[in-house]
Amino acid sequence: MTHSLSLDRDTSVTGAVSAGAPARAAVADDKVLIRAAATVTRDLNQAKPAIYWADLIASVVVGYGALAAAILAPSSGWMIAAMIVAILGLYRAGSFIHELTHIKHSAVPGFRFGWNALVGVPLLLPSFMYEGVHNLHHARTRYGTVEDPEYLPLALMKPWTVPLFVVVAALAPIALLFRFAVLTPLSFLIPPLRRIVVERYSGLVINPVFRRRAADGALKRQWLAQELAASAWAIALLTMTATGIVPLRAFLIFLGVMSGSVVINQVRTLVAHLWENDGEAMSVTAQYLDSVNVPPPATLPALWAPVGLRYHALHHLLPGLPYHALGEAHRRLAAALPEESSYYRANHASLRVLVAGLVRSSRGDRTPRN
Repeated sequence: MTHSLSLDRDTSVTGAVSAGAPARAAVADDKVLIRAAATVTRDLNQAKPAIYWADLIASVVVGYGALAAAILAPSSGWMIAAMIVAILGLYRAGSFIHELTHIKHSAVPGFRFGWNALVGVPLLLPSFMYEGVHNLHHARTRYGTVEDPEYLPLALMKPWTVPLFVVVAALAPIALLFRFAVLTPLSFLIPPLRRIVVERYSGLVINPVFRRRAADGALKRQWLAQELAASAWAIALLTMTATGIVPLRAFLIFLGVMSGSVVINQVRTLVAHLWENDGEAMSVTAQYLDSVNVPPPATLPALWAPVGLRYHALHHLLPGLPYHALGEAHRRLAAALPEESSYYRANHASLRVLVAGLVRSSRGDRTPRN
């Protein structure tokens, strides 16, 4: 799962850059790091279908099983415990949407369809909302600029944007229901509305000025099929709830689990980067240093940054590496590079340290965080 909040980029950043923000865009490429990363991971680029399918299915079984347990729970205590397990299980399952945008689909046959059938459509997060968008975030000349759909200079914005960034995410399930149950069918009847829906409400982005282009070719066909399936499910779910077929309690628990998963992802997104770029194009190394690894010995990132997302900076350095290879890639690079290498400057200790650093930056303390 990924981003869901849009904030006012232009007006919030005005005047903040002059306060001594780190000059990320001026960082030259560390050719030793880039060469080492390519060399020591050369044999790790092959995605392993058995790992993908086993991980996804296990996450789905845990997530939906716990959701059912929460709905059937005899007491509020058991319900809350089951909801927490469901949130974590479905959050992990949803995080595979990120892998869908990077792996060659022939490398894991049927995985896109399987993920959408098991996770994307039921949770109203079909993969077309991310495919064709996330790749722009990795474009060499787009990252950190106004053309990056997944970047906001949060460290340079007003302090209230940090908590708001997370709080608004809690409303995502309601917004998704409205998007697919109401806007989708109406947009096919009203062409001007369709243009707005495609441009503004068909991508998991955080940059409010980003406008998505309509897809073509194979992605257009996949988009249509996924959107219609999500729309049919959203309408059916609301209809069954309104007519009592689905109890209101079960519906609200489902929304609560969805909301919890999105909020955790939004917190992870909050610390996926340092968000210190002011809009200039950045070198590969600068993009790496503006991104975040939270490697072992920290253990909690396995829950809040699953499916390789704890190695987000390394992922920006090697975006084609499958998630199950990132841990080994990190170990190899740590062994191959000296302590003074810029590689270590993207490694951070914990979620708490990262959030505290972002809050300090948004309050005007531009002390470098790495």
